[in-house]
Order: sequence, then C-alpha cells, then structure tokens
Amino acid sequence: MTRYCFALDLKDDPQLIAAYEQYHQSVWPEIIASIKEADIKALDIYRVANRLFMIMEVGEDFSFEKKAALDAKNEIVVQWEKLMWEYQQALPTAQPGEKWVLMQKIFSL
Repeated sequence: MTRYCFALDLKDDPQLIAAYEQYHQSVWPEIIASIKEADIKALDIYRVANRLFMIMEVGEDFSFEKKAALDAKNEIVVQWEKLMWEYQQALPTAQPGEKWVLMQKIFSL
C-alpha cells in the first residue's frame, strides 16, 4: 500500500473549527462511498490549532487523476467540497485552486 500525507488550514475561528469537526463526526455516506470507490483503503485527518493533516493509504488501483475524475462527476462530492471550503483556507504555498497540499516525506523509521 502507498501512503500520502497532506496539509490544509482551517479558517482560524473556533466556531468554524467546531462545525468542521462536527461534520467529520458524521461524514455523508456518499462521501465515504466515493473514497472507497477511488481505492482509498484508509484515510485519517488530524488537527492542531487550525492546521489539518490528512494521511491516506491507497491500493494499487488508486490514482489522483482517477479520483479527480470521479469527484468531478459526483454531485454529492462537489456539494461536500463546496461546503467544506467554507471552513478551509489554502496554505500560503498552495497552487491556485489547490486545497490539500501533498507533503514531502523527510524521515522514516
């Protein structure tokens, strides 16, 4: 399995952060289904202050292009991403339109 790690910031507002976490206590079933359909085997999100870290383990059939294509044609995923963007903000180093920024692994034990 391959592991990818990403970072993203939330808007630095305690109420928005609480609401974002609440959404992630009961993620829409269609979102869970879309994650599995893309061959994502495990996905965890961690938070410190307003910084999020996402760890994603994927199977052999996963590709970022496939995931993007599946998401673009899924109205529920588009709706979820639009809703989540109300709470999120891009990292200063993000490219235009980029949300979750792929992190570089610098150490492994």
